[in-house]
Amino acid sequence: MKHNTYLRSLLLYLALVSLLFILAACGPTVNQPPAQQTVVINPAFQAKLSPVPTAPTYRCGAWSSNNAPGAYSTITIYAKLTKDIAGVSGATAKATVHFKDNDVTLDAQPTSDSGGYVSFQLPLQGQQPRLLPATVDVTFTISGVTVNCSPAFFTPV
Repeated sequence: MKHNTYLRSLLLYLALVSLLFILAACGPTVNQPPAQQTVVINPAFQAKLSPVPTAPTYRCGAWSSNNAPGAYSTITIYAKLTKDIAGVSGATAKATVHFKDNDVTLDAQPTSDSGGYVSFQLPLQGQQPRLLPATVDVTFTISGVTVNCSPAFFTPV
């Protein structure tokens, strides 16, 4: 009887191992990925590229003294004109404010100082609704050339 139990255990063990081998054989098949096509770039490709643009001679930018002013406050709009990175003096500047309902051209037409800077005083007088951005375009004129600046902006709070 003892011999019988041992034989049954051995047969059961062999049956389980065989079952495991059969299950493992039914697993997913590993496939080799297909070979990738070789990419060839025609050397004439680079000849078709457009040339890198040159930086403009004159550049300018404008900014506000306060980007979140009160609706009835007065802010200053600053601008700077450069030529080949040096400040340009003697250029006349004009500024136009773009409010929600109208545009206002500022009366002052300052001339840039030796560093290329000008400034404009802008009394807001509640012309722009709260939390609605407004922009200010500044242009410089020097020797018959007009240069448009990147605009200044502010949002009344």
